Amino acid sequence: MSTFWIAVASAEHVRIGRQDGFMQVNHGKAAPLRRIKPGDGIAYYSPSTVLGEKDGLQSFTAIGTVRQGDVYEGVMGGGFTPARRDVDWREAREVPIKPLLDQLDFTASKSNWGYQLRFGLFEISKHDFRLIGETMGASLAAT
Repeated sequence: MSTFWIAVASAEHVRIGRQDGFMQVNHGKAAPLRRIKPGDGIAYYSPSTVLGEKDGLQSFTAIGTVRQGDVYEGVMGGGFTPARRDVDWREAREVPIKPLLDQLDFTASKSNWGYQLRFGLFEISKHDFRLIGETMGASLAAT
């Protein structure tokens, strides 16, 4: 049975991962990625376009399924080797979270809906994953 997750990163970083077929979370830490298993669904939320900016993007920026294989070290340069997992990213458009706030299980009726996002990676319901995917226009036939 698959588990579904939200990961948090700037859109700029998510776009690099989409292009190259991987994900990383929590500034490259391996432990959170070990909770994720092949076949799990992953959706990225991006609070901003660029790390450290406060441009108010607040959008879902990628959605896909974790591939077979283990956590591994990537190479970013300057001695930075972040932990990664490979992901089959779906074709999807980036969509703002605000129109979905009353419909998502993890945000509905919560004035502090962004609190969980501070953890960088957390589990969500199948309902939320499907709703995010549908809103993004992604094909998620296997979920």
